[in-house]
Amino acid sequence: MYFTDSDSDSDENYSSNSPPLCSQGHRSSLILKTLEGGSICLVCFSNLISNPNSPTIHVSYALSQLSQALSQPQFLHNLLTFHPHFLISPLLAALSSFNDEAIARQTMDLVSEICSSSDGSVYEEFVARIVDRLSSGSLAWSRGQLYTVIKSMFRLQMGFLSLSPLRHFYLHGMSISLEVSMIGILVIASLLNVLDSVSLSSDVDSQVTSLLLNLVGDLQLKLKAFMWSLNDLLQLHCLGVLLESQSKNPCCHIKDQDALVFNLVSGLQLPSEEIRGEILFVLYKISILQYTNKDDDGTDVFFAHCPKLLHLALEALMKTQCDDVRLNCVALLSVLAQRGLFQNAFANYYVSSKDPFEADNIMQTTEHALDEPPLNQLFAEAIKAPLLSSDIQVQIGTLGLIFWYLSWGGCSEKDIQVLVEENIADYVFEILRLSGYLVNPQANLVALPGCKDPVVNSSLQVLDLLSGAEQVFMHRLAIGFTTLVPVLHHVAEVPFHPVQPQALKLVYNCISNCPGIISTSHVEEIASILKGMLKKHINGDSGMLPETFTLACSIFIALMNSPSSHSASSLATSIQDASTYAILTCLGHYEKEPSQFLQSLNLLKEAYTYGELRTSVIDVCKTHLFPWFVTSINEMEEEIALGVIEIFHSILLRDSDIQPKEFANFLVSSSWFSYSFGCLGLFPTEKMKWRVYLMFSSLVDVLQGNDSGQPIRDAALHLPSDPMDLLFLIGEKSSHNLQLFTCQCAVLSILYTSSLYNDRLADDKLVLASLEQFILLNSNELLRGLGDSGMIELLVDVYGLYRGLAKISYQIPYSPEAERILLHLVAEKEWDLLSTRIHSTSLKWLFQQEKLCKSLSSQILNFCRFYNSSNGKQILVLGKHSRNVDVHAIGELVSSGDNFGPTLLVCLLRDLVEEDEGGQEYDIISVLSTIDAIIEIFPAASDHLCLHGIGDAIQNLYYHSRFSSSRQIFMALSQLLCRILCTVHSESLSDDEAWLAVTMKLTESLIYTVALDGWTQEVLLAVAILSLILHRSTNQVLVEASKIILLSTPLVSTINSTISENCSKGPALVNQDEGSKTGETLIFLLLLHYFSLRRLMHFGSPSVKLIASYCLVEIFSIISDQRKRSPERFKCNKGYILSVMAVIEGLVFSSDNRVSTNCALCLSMILEWEDVRRNNWCRLIVEELVNSLAVPCLASKSLTIHHKPAVHVAVALLKMSKVPHWMNSVFDDSCISVIIQNISASNLSWEMVLLFRQLLNSRYLKADQIARLNRLFQECRKLTYAGDDEDGIREVSEEEDVEKKLVGLAEDDDLGEVCEFLFSLISSPLYMMDFNGFQVRRNKEALLEEIDLFCKSLTDDDEDMVH
Repeated sequence: MYFTDSDSDSDENYSSNSPPLCSQGHRSSLILKTLEGGSICLVCFSNLISNPNSPTIHVSYALSQLSQALSQPQFLHNLLTFHPHFLISPLLAALSSFNDEAIARQTMDLVSEICSSSDGSVYEEFVARIVDRLSSGSLAWSRGQLYTVIKSMFRLQMGFLSLSPLRHFYLHGMSISLEVSMIGILVIASLLNVLDSVSLSSDVDSQVTSLLLNLVGDLQLKLKAFMWSLNDLLQLHCLGVLLESQSKNPCCHIKDQDALVFNLVSGLQLPSEEIRGEILFVLYKISILQYTNKDDDGTDVFFAHCPKLLHLALEALMKTQCDDVRLNCVALLSVLAQRGLFQNAFANYYVSSKDPFEADNIMQTTEHALDEPPLNQLFAEAIKAPLLSSDIQVQIGTLGLIFWYLSWGGCSEKDIQVLVEENIADYVFEILRLSGYLVNPQANLVALPGCKDPVVNSSLQVLDLLSGAEQVFMHRLAIGFTTLVPVLHHVAEVPFHPVQPQALKLVYNCISNCPGIISTSHVEEIASILKGMLKKHINGDSGMLPETFTLACSIFIALMNSPSSHSASSLATSIQDASTYAILTCLGHYEKEPSQFLQSLNLLKEAYTYGELRTSVIDVCKTHLFPWFVTSINEMEEEIALGVIEIFHSILLRDSDIQPKEFANFLVSSSWFSYSFGCLGLFPTEKMKWRVYLMFSSLVDVLQGNDSGQPIRDAALHLPSDPMDLLFLIGEKSSHNLQLFTCQCAVLSILYTSSLYNDRLADDKLVLASLEQFILLNSNELLRGLGDSGMIELLVDVYGLYRGLAKISYQIPYSPEAERILLHLVAEKEWDLLSTRIHSTSLKWLFQQEKLCKSLSSQILNFCRFYNSSNGKQILVLGKHSRNVDVHAIGELVSSGDNFGPTLLVCLLRDLVEEDEGGQEYDIISVLSTIDAIIEIFPAASDHLCLHGIGDAIQNLYYHSRFSSSRQIFMALSQLLCRILCTVHSESLSDDEAWLAVTMKLTESLIYTVALDGWTQEVLLAVAILSLILHRSTNQVLVEASKIILLSTPLVSTINSTISENCSKGPALVNQDEGSKTGETLIFLLLLHYFSLRRLMHFGSPSVKLIASYCLVEIFSIISDQRKRSPERFKCNKGYILSVMAVIEGLVFSSDNRVSTNCALCLSMILEWEDVRRNNWCRLIVEELVNSLAVPCLASKSLTIHHKPAVHVAVALLKMSKVPHWMNSVFDDSCISVIIQNISASNLSWEMVLLFRQLLNSRYLKADQIARLNRLFQECRKLTYAGDDEDGIREVSEEEDVEKKLVGLAEDDDLGEVCEFLFSLISSPLYMMDFNGFQVRRNKEALLEEIDLFCKSLTDDDEDMVH
């Protein structure tokens, strides 16, 4: 070998064109120069590394020099350009010539570097040569040949020998070493030659044969181990490196793949783990390359060696303790499993094991004969150790091998069962458990990056396949269930996680098949996980496979049925949310995944059966499911439509529950009948028809009760799908056809129920015509009472509706004869028509029929009795257009006035009074209470009752000798009379003798009762009625009746004496509030009389003061008006006026703003008379007003309330002909400027504008102040028009308490409402009346009006100045 080194001339030597010859005289073309200036002779290099006798240190040095040179681009380029294949043979020779690991490593590195740098031809030749070496050469005699020779020789020569020494030699000597084994072969051969002439018996022959076969088998393995030397191992490793490093397919350059595979498979029997590992890796790479790049002929080189290869590989996997060997073995077996070779091996194994001597390979047959374990059991044993390996990649690879083994189509349930029985499922659960611990922060362990998901994925896939052996697997699943829950946490967090379905399937199987194993905490945890998955799905945060969605819904259903669900407190909430999310998900993605819809419906249906969730399920149906159903019915499939109808139906089937009734009412109110017939039009199948009519029957049951839907159920199979055909059935004669009669009952029930909610199934004309035809054709049977009473009620209600509609429209023709027959039927039939549900239009039509008045009168009396006995507490049915006939329904009829309702009530009351029978008192009270309730709900009813003569009936009742003495009747009648007078319009009252007689009777009764029993409740109620009569007289009605009150001297005397008696109590009167008898009496008397007010104003309770103040304003207003008209007639005691002023001046500061305002108005009117002056107190009022407006700390608190009464006093003083001189000092310039500064647009009141207007008129305002006010008013207009104005700061004061007490006065009897109404009469009109120029109005309108008046006054002043 030739190497030169030159540091000084390196560059020149490298560029020289004629390198020197080497020491061996090899030509220069085979010498390549290096970058350092030296050179390498390729021939010398080859000779050195190819010679087994070369010193290893020289060989190692040479290899290192070549490796260094290959790193130089120019050297590498020259080598690969001119001598690319030159070093192939020497390098391979070096690989097989030296039993030195370091040299082998250097050699393989050089081979890899040359292959990676050159084109494919160098790589292919390297592979081909290594493969040729591994494929060629006889390892030893085959076992079949040895078998034949030994058997023939043994039969001739060893018939007389004992087998014990040979067996002893086999058992002890053959297992010592390879050398001893070789000696054993020579000994056996010598013995065979010596005993050549001896024959054996048949019994000895078979024993010797078996012994020698085992002996030869072990000898052959040891011979193979001897032949597979280190050099072969290195070549194997080198081949593996080459196969691993290149992506090209080298298999096409292997001349005899079968021979190579045969030798490699045979090598797996060697005892060396290192050799087996290399062989397995090479086989794996060959299998991968072959399957990736399939040969043209499609042959599988592993097919012929499959059974033996699988057995040997599994044995190697079972015996090895090295993870690298396991990894290679698992990889190879996984590829073979994917190709289906395990199933092929199963078939070959069972065929060949039937007759060992018929197999082609005698030695392979013999192996089967030696009681080897079945392949599936061998597989189960082989994978146990790798599953428990500490190498995560080995675990993942083994799980993948199991997956491919089980997922290939030929794997039977028996094979799966073997794995489960061999505890493989337990191993996998343990892997999952450990993977969970790896990420558990409490365990202080950290997961390997990227390892958790592959382990979890593979484990769940394997467990899913193992679940195919359901019977044996379920016990393992129950034990490992606790491991699945944290794993479910993990896979649920990842959108579209590949093993979400497998995890959910395992959880579902365990909950369904082993419900007792699930604890309460597990139930809550799983429910929470699944709810989170569905929530993310509906929110769009993560996706979900259809199978995952289905399993999630199924698990929820299984959880609800598990024993632990009853103690799981949070389960109900999770189910409620999950069922809602599931429905919303399907509604939002129905077009993409319609198959999921049924699962969500099933979950919702089961959730409804979970008691406490019924309300939420109904809400989901109302809010989401029903609107989607009616809008998408044309696009959905029949199965989906049936599912929706079924869940609605299941809700209705719940008995003794208000929720089904509410839901049924919701459905029919939303035109459910029409939508259902639309479904029948889209899906005209028997299944759909049956479901729709069953739903109808349940709706009728729930809404009508008493099993009313049974006719529909009986006729469901015979009813048509088209509503027009239903009408055709109605118009048929059914006297002799029971089936037709049943169908007609069902149709009438459907028409009746749908019509109650204005759900019209056909044109009104057609329905009415069909009903009329039914009446005409079946009139004889109906009149003779042969028809079912329930059917006739339905007929009457439905006919009344469509006949009423015909009357309204005037465009629908009808049959008078059919109407006559029906009315005759109703008049003659004895049933309680008003106890059934009926459409309002039908009810009105019945009340419009004069022929039914007699029948309806008796039914109204029954209704009044029931209403009075139930104290007016009736359950209202929720129909918008229909109801059970209750007080609202009767009230609507009476208030509308277009029927006989008012007449029936008035005549009924009159008839009860005129009848002379016992027990009428209760009926009279019942009728009076019912009429009172009707007027309370419908005030307009009082007008129609008055027009139809209820006054005469009241007169008769008051004057009837028998009933007038009844306190109950008197109270009920008086309360009704108060109700009528409070609500009736004046136009409906008349000055007939009835009202005059009633007034006289009440006046006489009042005077008599007061003298006898004092001021009782009856008397106070009579006082209220008299007050209302006086009030009505102001509208020029009941004038004569009011004269009876005003001119009744005994009445005036009685009232005056009562008031005087109470006023004499002085300061003690303050204790007589509205809760006392005295206070109650005074309140009612004050509403009737206006005398002796001063003491009541000073000492009265807050309620008395309030009413007295209103009365006082009324009196002073009348006096002021008379004074203006006739000043000469105005005469008033000055001392009396001063005493009144003393009281009202003090009450200007009352905490009740209404009392203070009324007193201020009275004081203002007195000041206008200018006959009486009390300047000191008035000055105090004005100064307090100015202080509250000028001082900022006070202005913000009381500006908008407490200044209002005092403003009227200040304005009155400014209007006087002689304004008090002290007004100038109070309203000086600085004070007015401060007041204007404190006022803003948000707190400006109309009273303040009134004050500024009067100050302007009195010349108190300066130009700058007027300008500022104009700007303020302009801003206030904008704010008011924008709707942001406020009525002022509302302070809680005594006036609120007073009003509450007035409203609640005598709340336990009938006086409270009467008192409230009377109070409203004297208070509300006051705010719309003008008392001598002082008008109290609503803030918004009054404010704008006062601003306009201020501007007008300003304009008038400017004009006056101009003139």
